Amino acid sequence: MPTLQTRFVDRPMTEADIPAVMAMEREACLHPVHAWSDDNYRSSMRAGYWVRVRCEADSGRVVAVCVAMDGVDEVHLLNIAVARELHGQGVARSILAVLYDRCRQRQAPLLWLEVRPSNEPARALYRREGFVEVGVRKNYYPAAQGREDALVMKREVDMLNGASHALE
Repeated sequence: MPTLQTRFVDRPMTEADIPAVMAMEREACLHPVHAWSDDNYRSSMRAGYWVRVRCEADSGRVVAVCVAMDGVDEVHLLNIAVARELHGQGVARSILAVLYDRCRQRQAPLLWLEVRPSNEPARALYRREGFVEVGVRKNYYPAAQGREDALVMKREVDMLNGASHALE
């Protein structure tokens, strides 16, 4: 049985990936309003954010995306999405491990994110990964019925320990 590291190839996202990323994310999100727009991805790439895709090694099909922004002594996870059929198989967790390596490379001991209170699977993953809730951003996300708050979470990243992962 192939491992996550041999099943997938990680690489920087390109403009050519946007249609596949958009299709994957629309399928993965419970409500289309939750997905990022193509302009969100384009502006993130133009701004020089860390924008990566994970693809199936054999077919090249995009199965995940991750966007993070470097800050001073911190990294901010802006978006992570995994193809619906791969939910619960450790893909998001392995991408987070790559992001922790990114934090170490940048000497950024804090990783921040926002998550919808209604996204219990993501919240559970983040809690298992050591993230703690530190605040609320009111009316942060668009939602089917208006706006939804965001829970602000952070995780301290051990600067000394960690394995090297893909997505560089």
